[in-house]
Amino acid sequence: MTEFRVDPHVKVLDERVVSRAKARGLDAIVYAPHFMRLPDIETRADRYSDDELLVVPAREVFTGDWRNRKHVLAVGLSDPVPDFITLEGAMAEFDRQEAAVLAPHPGFATVSLEAHDIRAHAGRIHGIEVYNPKHWPDHNRRARELAEEFDLPAFGSSYAHLRGSVGEVWTAFERSLETAEAVVEAFRAGDPRRVFHREGPEHTFRCVAEFGHLFYENTWEKLDRLFLSGTEPTHPDHIAYDGRFDDVSVY
Repeated sequence: MTEFRVDPHVKVLDERVVSRAKARGLDAIVYAPHFMRLPDIETRADRYSDDELLVVPAREVFTGDWRNRKHVLAVGLSDPVPDFITLEGAMAEFDRQEAAVLAPHPGFATVSLEAHDIRAHAGRIHGIEVYNPKHWPDHNRRARELAEEFDLPAFGSSYAHLRGSVGEVWTAFERSLETAEAVVEAFRAGDPRRVFHREGPEHTFRCVAEFGHLFYENTWEKLDRLFLSGTEPTHPDHIAYDGRFDDVSVY
């Protein structure tokens, strides 16, 4: 049986990441860095794609304000979508663009879709993440429960913010997916898949390292650096969005 291995949520991308992904037997990674506009993500993804590894561009959009943000992973966007717009506004835009909408790390910390969010938008969500290295066992258990409760397909990813985590987790589809469009459609259509992760001490170390990275990622210093003036690349007031999201902006 043909198996196509995807790491569906990676934050870092360079030659070392590509080499590691190939060494881990991946066929594709989904590249969704924080606070980078879609055209730049697409350019970088295209630069690092080759015949051995497909790099699929995506956006993890931060909906809501900083204190109450909900992360949503959109794969297959055709137009840029900023951060810090309402969840309803983001979901409507993803639906308009026919993107694959995935719920990363559900119920995790204060940055995720909760059960009531998934219930409200279940018809627009195409998958729930049931494993990533930042999760503790209880988070993985709860995520599996949510996937079952809402009858949504599961996926797993490395959620790699650190190069060494790429390929620690993957989602295996039962057919070959040759293009980014095919990957998007596989998620949208709920194609059969299985979730795998590595085992042993090295995997445990990677999980601890990724969890520890949260202390850097979620500081007010980062907020101060990124969101002050409205000129930052994914701020809804940025000139690139031409005011299209003014009615759903939270800042």
